[in-house]
Amino acid sequence: MTTPSKDGPTTGLLDTPVTIEQNNFVFKSLSNWALNYFIGCLHACRFCYVTDTSIRKIAKLIQSFGVEDPVQDWGEYLLIRPWDRQKFLTSLRKAEETPPDQLKPDGNRAVMLCTTTDAYQVIRHPDRETRKMLQEHARYMRRESLRWIRDESSLRVRVLTRSPLAQEDFDLFQSFGERLLLGTSLPTLDPVLARVYEPHVPSPQKRLKLLIDAREAGIHTFVAVAPVFPECDYEGLVKLFTEIKRAAPVTIFMEPVNLRLDIARRIEEEAAKRGRQIDMTPYTDREVWVDYAVRKLREAETAAAEVGVSDRLHLWPDKALGAKEVVKRQPDPEAYLAWLQRCWSRISEWPGKPA
Repeated sequence: MTTPSKDGPTTGLLDTPVTIEQNNFVFKSLSNWALNYFIGCLHACRFCYVTDTSIRKIAKLIQSFGVEDPVQDWGEYLLIRPWDRQKFLTSLRKAEETPPDQLKPDGNRAVMLCTTTDAYQVIRHPDRETRKMLQEHARYMRRESLRWIRDESSLRVRVLTRSPLAQEDFDLFQSFGERLLLGTSLPTLDPVLARVYEPHVPSPQKRLKLLIDAREAGIHTFVAVAPVFPECDYEGLVKLFTEIKRAAPVTIFMEPVNLRLDIARRIEEEAAKRGRQIDMTPYTDREVWVDYAVRKLREAETAAAEVGVSDRLHLWPDKALGAKEVVKRQPDPEAYLAWLQRCWSRISEWPGKPA
């Protein structure tokens, strides 16, 4: 079953079932494993790193579903994995039995939903009955996998979504207690700017409400203020942290945007359509980008201190910021390098005692 792109997003069913796979995050302190229910994502975020990583590696598979260019057409296809309980449980047992010394400690023995897609995106299809079937299948996979993780392992779960649809699983989230964190990506509260960078994503206000509602329901939360766009100034960070504080997040991750120039130009075109001017300078010169990234990270520290959330802030400096030539250009290279190492070596918080 495949829907051609001319009728809307290309939607199809894959042969490979969903399983828990070990991931390879560097300096993120998010999880040790990933649980990705789909290939592709209909949120169509223009800064998404997935097109540069996993999508290029499986381009031929995606093209077999009628997608002409999996990178350029990102956001216009969603390939859904089938559910195979036995294969899922095999992968769950493998993760559960992995010795701690074989895992990066900053992963907190957590499984992340999801790392290359969004578990709670709206599935679109022109045929009403098919759309309903796909949506029900996706929900069944989410709930079954969460139940098995909860009941048949001691693993933790980190849910990262841009969708308020996650609220439909609050009952399951609550049942995990301190083993689960629910988070959303919230790089800006500016609705126009969000629409430029995240064209099909629910508004920042709706995502913020999801976190506040979750906290009121007794669910532990986190926030990824990522990626922060060049247009987000210091005052915007203060306002964002102030609003985020209402959700009492366990951790506030923060990362400046790092885009390839070709993607930035597409964003510039989209911004022009919406009457918004985009700052292209960080994408035109490596040194300019480095200065921008370091400045944003420092601004985040100051803004977090002003709002009173410094103890929650976890910066994600890009590894490129540790290049020798970059370190040498800093006013105090030794202090700068020590600062980077503190950021890179940090283990994100988790409620309760370590597993």
